Amino acid sequence: MVLQSSRFGLVLAGLGAGLALGVAFAAEWYGGLVPCPLCLVERWPYRVAIGLAVVGLLLPRGLRRAMLALVLLVGLAEVAAAGVHVGVEFQAWPSPLPECAAPRLGSGSIADRLRHMPARPSKPCDEGVYPVPALPLSFAELNLLYALAFSAAVATFLAASRRRH
Repeated sequence: MVLQSSRFGLVLAGLGAGLALGVAFAAEWYGGLVPCPLCLVERWPYRVAIGLAVVGLLLPRGLRRAMLALVLLVGLAEVAAAGVHVGVEFQAWPSPLPECAAPRLGSGSIADRLRHMPARPSKPCDEGVYPVPALPLSFAELNLLYALAFSAAVATFLAASRRRH
């Protein structure tokens, strides 16, 4: 059955990770949203998942399950990263990234302070962006839900491919 194939699971995992990145980039490029530093960190597991899925498709049949298991671990890392971001938005803890804090401009003249300012200001990590007006979920919360669903789907394919072998 095709649903029990680790190859099919890898294809869907790669497409699912690509969809997550596509939505993030579309919100940035076409929606004009500025991602915070935590948002940028949250994109990396999806990139890694795409790479692992592609490599897994090139491997012999016996090694595809192992690659699918690695994709699951990467998905769980995404769940953790999104969970940290949601916690920062809810003020449960401070952001672990120093880039999320207000820039320290130091002392000196106004010219010195302007020189130390970033060229492109970043968005604070503790301010959520709510893309759907009627839905009270921020992008970080939506990503957490998506990462949970992504990981559950990969785990389902991994379990189904185990029964097949």
